[in-house]
Amino acid sequence: MTKNDLAGGGEASRSFLFTGFPGFIGARLLPRILELKADTRAVCLVQEKFMDAAREAVEAIGSSHPHTRGRIELITGDITAQGLGIPAKAARELRRSLAEAYHLAAVYDLAVRRDVGRRINVEGTKNVLEFLDKAARFERLHYVSTAYVSGNTRGKFRETDLDVGQGFKNHYEETKFQAEVEVARSGVPSTIYRPGIVVGDSRTGETGKFDGPYFVLRVMEKLPSPGVFLRIGLGFGTVNIVPIDFVVEALASLSASPISAGKTYHLCDPEPHAPGELAEMFAKAIDKKFVQVPVPLKVARAFFSPKPVQRFFGMPGEALDYFDDPVRHDTAQASEDLGALGIECPRLADYLPRLVEFYQAHRGKVRREAMV
Repeated sequence: MTKNDLAGGGEASRSFLFTGFPGFIGARLLPRILELKADTRAVCLVQEKFMDAAREAVEAIGSSHPHTRGRIELITGDITAQGLGIPAKAARELRRSLAEAYHLAAVYDLAVRRDVGRRINVEGTKNVLEFLDKAARFERLHYVSTAYVSGNTRGKFRETDLDVGQGFKNHYEETKFQAEVEVARSGVPSTIYRPGIVVGDSRTGETGKFDGPYFVLRVMEKLPSPGVFLRIGLGFGTVNIVPIDFVVEALASLSASPISAGKTYHLCDPEPHAPGELAEMFAKAIDKKFVQVPVPLKVARAFFSPKPVQRFFGMPGEALDYFDDPVRHDTAQASEDLGALGIECPRLADYLPRLVEFYQAHRGKVRREAMV
């Protein structure tokens, strides 16, 4: 709403601020949160250029999830603006009922420029924290980070780890790390969620963006079969893939439980696959056969550095680092608390065929670029 649009009327004494709507994760997470928090309404901060899409999303959510009707407010704003770009009077009204916040808005792009990443991921998060700090009844921020704040860490990276002296593979990782540091420093009560590489729904394959592991599919489609597939690195790393439905259910359920207060969770696959295993699974799913030939990461980078090569394969050079990543994301806390809630990460081998089916049916119809 542009204070604008309360979808159906109705006021609740408690509200939560929600950023990152109508993004793919946000549009799926919001109705589940409202289901679990029946006495609360959502106030979604939406950039003006996405307001029409947000209104359409509210209508669609209301049709599929009747419990959300009248409980979603859309308010025009921008996390990169002081005060989130919300007029002073509307900000005062919002703070009076504000009990929680879900901060998802960020630029999710491995090739993001540093200045853009800092403006959105870091300065935007600082603006959110400053806004929340002035809400007298505020209880908790639910901040969505990424498992890859681990940067170039080798070996185990725990949920209690943050700054371990790591460097970063790209500006996306760096600025998400800096944003999480701001959350930790702020003193604002919070729970932090670090998803792995998010792919489509494990039941339907649906996704809003073909990136990450989908790059492998695009490359394989262009290669002859039988043929050769270049495996990057020595094969000691893993690729931590998680389906969107797991991330949504885990995040919503943990956020509704008191056990999650003050904790950080790796929403990751406890048993991730090596890049070679992942390549074999994708090749089988598209009925192709390859002999995998290992190549050093430096050689792969040199091959992919020309922009025409990246465009031909539909894969940015920055993605290569994730196919030779020696980090292991420990999930001890997440596994324990999600286990108590009856939630576990699906096995990739069980749902990967559905990811491929959706990709093959919708290639060219789903965006590749980040929403900025």
